[in-house]
Amino acid sequence: MAIRSVLHSPALKTWVLPILLVLLIVGSALAVVQQVFMYRQEFRDLQEVRKARENLDVEWSRLLIEQQTFGATAQIGSRAVMTLRMYSPPPSQTVVLTTPTL
Repeated sequence: MAIRSVLHSPALKTWVLPILLVLLIVGSALAVVQQVFMYRQEFRDLQEVRKARENLDVEWSRLLIEQQTFGATAQIGSRAVMTLRMYSPPPSQTVVLTTPTL
């Protein structure tokens, strides 16, 4: 009976609700702090991924320019042969000129 009288005492009832509310407020504050921390970590990771994507875009652009450069060299050679009928002469048609030394 003594425990039952303590649980139903008016003093306990007046302190239970404020203590419970304080615990809930502290718990929600800790949850907010954890969420902000997690948000900042995720945002930092997102920025790193964006930076990596930007670096890959730059590298991709460089590779495209390199590919176009090599393709243009082959096009110039084929156009010279087809349009201008240019060719490398055989050794029998090659003449080597030397200048007299002084």
